[in-house]
Amino acid sequence: MRINKYLADKQYSSRRQADELIKEGIVFINGRVAVLGDQVSETDVVEVKKSKNARPPVYFAYNKPVGVVTHSAQKGEIDIKEAIRHQTKETLFPIGRLDKDSHGLIIMTNDGRITGKLLDPDEYHEKEYIVQTKEKLIYNFDQLMERGVMIEDGNGKRFKTKPCVVRLLSDKKFSIILTEGKKHQIRRMCEALKMHVTDLKRVRVMNIELGYLEPGGLKKIKGEELVEFLEDLGMENPLNS
Repeated sequence: MRINKYLADKQYSSRRQADELIKEGIVFINGRVAVLGDQVSETDVVEVKKSKNARPPVYFAYNKPVGVVTHSAQKGEIDIKEAIRHQTKETLFPIGRLDKDSHGLIIMTNDGRITGKLLDPDEYHEKEYIVQTKEKLIYNFDQLMERGVMIEDGNGKRFKTKPCVVRLLSDKKFSIILTEGKKHQIRRMCEALKMHVTDLKRVRVMNIELGYLEPGGLKKIKGEELVEFLEDLGMENPLNS
């Protein structure tokens, strides 16, 4: 197993952060300084020394406005990291994506360990959205969505979305709770049923709710809310550390 994957599996860091730790020279395999690409087995002794630049993990809820780009911003686009720069001195990155035309809750953190745990569809972590459509919702729309819809995976292959929970809010609005997050999934599910999304807002990720956080607002996740969030991810409880 590659050393960066090993560190990610052991919850030291994400793979990308593991590469940075290795470059910093603070990762050791059997007493030897590790290098990028090293292979390790369960019998090897792997140590990570404390980094001089280490900062404690922090977690924030951000209400992303429409137009802000979460990943790979192009020239002229508003990058999410730049959008929050004036609100905190922490260097944060978003967990997951929310497309440019959508808005609502994004978890921002400096803790790469939670990326895989939060985004893995096999972990069944709930994400809730409020969706407005151009057309009136068709008969049995909620039931059709809940049992799964056939969409393409981006590579031309069709698959059925996982069961979800849908609640009708009006003849053109509904809430949906997903435990997976394929690219543009909700929009593509609606289009498969001849519906077109005009507004999509994420209002909850697991136990973290958007609440009354204003668009563009950033709020630190702390206390019991943070404890529950990390425990549900299988991470260390910060109040017991």
